[in-house]
Amino acid sequence: MEALDVLLNRVSVPRLIEPAPDAAQREILFGAALRAPDHGALRPYRFLTVEGEARNRMGELLAQALIESGGGADEKALEKARLGPLRAPLVVVVIAKLTDHFKVPKKEQLITAGCAAHGVLLAAYALGVGAVWRTGELSCSTHVAQGLGLAADEQVIAFLYLGTPQNPPRVAAKPDVPDFVSEWRG
Repeated sequence: MEALDVLLNRVSVPRLIEPAPDAAQREILFGAALRAPDHGALRPYRFLTVEGEARNRMGELLAQALIESGGGADEKALEKARLGPLRAPLVVVVIAKLTDHFKVPKKEQLITAGCAAHGVLLAAYALGVGAVWRTGELSCSTHVAQGLGLAADEQVIAFLYLGTPQNPPRVAAKPDVPDFVSEWRG
């Protein structure tokens, strides 16, 4: 697939089934992530893969975080949290590792981690792997961060769900470029 086709046509694919990306595909997915723009070559990100039975344990972690949030979660919300990781055969947790740096502000490091996540999505589309980026309030949960083993200087920025598309990907909407670009004349 041509690079511009990927950039112009990538879409989220939310309905995913087995199989998950294989080892060779994962090498490409994470290799693409490692090409993210990275001022200072800090590599301010890392990835956790969650698959098989671990997805059920992740679902329990998410449900427990919902309970501990004190929001009075009902059974429907708890069930949604438990089933979330089962939406795909592979969940990739993208983690930003933000450090104090004299030249690279944390905001820029966070953007780099987001670009790494986007690199996974672009490579997935190019390989014909279905992928969707999800976050939500539970991605910001301290309970979830601790349960996933994150350090104090780390935060979840994405849950990437990957697998085989259940249906052909939809056609990408084509916004009008001039609606988003303007000239600044100082």
